[in-house]
Amino acid sequence: MIKSYFFLALQNLKHRGLRSTLTLLGIFIGIAAVVSLISLGNGLQEAITGQFSTLSADRLLVQNQGTGFGPPGSTSVDKMNEHDLKIIEGVSGVDRAIVRILRVGKFEYNKVAMFEYIGSVPEKQDDIDYMYDSFEMEADSGKLLGALDTGLVLLGSDFAESGRYDKDIRVGSILKIQDKEFKVIGFLKKMSSFQFNSAIFMLEEDMTDLYNIGDEFDFIVVQVDDKDNIDRVANDISEKLRRDRKEKQGEEDFSVQTPIQALGAVNTILNIINIIVVGIAAISLLVGGIGITNTLFTSVLERTKEIGTLEAIGAKNKDVLSIFLIESALLGFVGGVVGIILGLALAFGVSALANNALGSTILDVQISYPLILSALAFSCLIGIISGLVPAFQASKLKPVEALRRWNLKFH
Repeated sequence: MIKSYFFLALQNLKHRGLRSTLTLLGIFIGIAAVVSLISLGNGLQEAITGQFSTLSADRLLVQNQGTGFGPPGSTSVDKMNEHDLKIIEGVSGVDRAIVRILRVGKFEYNKVAMFEYIGSVPEKQDDIDYMYDSFEMEADSGKLLGALDTGLVLLGSDFAESGRYDKDIRVGSILKIQDKEFKVIGFLKKMSSFQFNSAIFMLEEDMTDLYNIGDEFDFIVVQVDDKDNIDRVANDISEKLRRDRKEKQGEEDFSVQTPIQALGAVNTILNIINIIVVGIAAISLLVGGIGITNTLFTSVLERTKEIGTLEAIGAKNKDVLSIFLIESALLGFVGGVVGIILGLALAFGVSALANNALGSTILDVQISYPLILSALAFSCLIGIISGLVPAFQASKLKPVEALRRWNLKFH
């Protein structure tokens, strides 16, 4: 019996094809918005988590407030310097502090010039080894930079994969950075951080000469001797820097950040975005539900003869109720399926455009099957709820009354 109801409901929806399609608009727009934006949001969260994975639980990042990176380098006016470095190294619990310099420079190869990120490698071999170990940096081809490798550069994995210079860059290739020639010593294996994958690394000595950098650093990476003491060490560094700079708490022109703090702030922002997305989609689903209700109310008025005939030949109220509820559930289901397909297509399209524009695989779509199943179930539920009132109205029509209304309407 249910099978017969299902095919009857499906036939009724096909008969009103255009109206059914317009009714579905609100449903699949809402579902598409939820699926696409949350899938992209999850991908963005994975990408950002990958960037913070380069800072483990026993490391701090110290930099001046407002530090950013663009030509010719950090946009912070007051950089960290040797004086700050000595203060940090003197804090109890600090195992080592490594300075880092970042710049954007003109990178030229095969007569093609682009601007790329350039990062410094420490001067001491012990610090270099620590950097490689802590960031899990490994050579995919060639070898890693050593303390004596002046005039050589180490390239991120993107340079080995990308054809943006119209010719493959290989180990031993000669290229120009800021119009000065360097030789490629090796390529890094692909890492979870796109910043490393798309960066060029050279010795700090080469970098300071290339950019005429004096006593300044973009940030300082601090390793603590015990990760359980990281909050205490971070507070001590902040206190000593505040005292040295004669600044009040809350008015610092620097920041000391733990990975947990940084990642927590990002996750909070992403969660807020997801809540907003769900709210917007809920409005669309509400509009879609009203559309289903309106369509079924109209269907009841148009099909009074059919309802009267069904009841006259023995159909019970619950049979009529079932037919209309199945129709509304089908509207919700089809709207959900179309919305999920459109949402995933939109998410993959945006991801491809973003990765193509940035020249790196940064934003991947994270498909959540529980999300898809929940969206489909929710769209069906919206359909059923929206169809309850018109379905009850149809089921309460008496055969004689239904046929009388039809006669009054058409005669």
